Amino acid sequence: MTHVLRPLEVSDLEAKPLALPSAEPLSGEIIVRSKVEFTDKDRTVISGIWESDPGVSRWEFTTRGEIIHLLQGVMIVHEDDGEPVELTAGSAAYFPIGWKGVWTVVEPVRKFYVVYK
Repeated sequence: MTHVLRPLEVSDLEAKPLALPSAEPLSGEIIVRSKVEFTDKDRTVISGIWESDPGVSRWEFTTRGEIIHLLQGVMIVHEDDGEPVELTAGSAAYFPIGWKGVWTVVEPVRKFYVVYK
């Protein structure tokens, strides 16, 4: 069955502070909003829409990986021992299992994501 994602309003998303185990906020409280649009029956693949207010957070993909397509905003991802990379609307990025580093959301972002285990 084909599932079409329609544009979502902010009111369609669940808001909460970013917290472990997803990521560790480094710059104080960061509000994120999200909605899961798809999950398979054993939850090895999950996808949806995620938004974040500006802030700095540490991400460690130890048990899962993530592929994102940035729909709006600006963020800088800096893998440990790597170079910072700026992502802007239209950019896509892949965070394989084992990726560790810091995300700096410069302007509010909205992304489509696929998490896999």
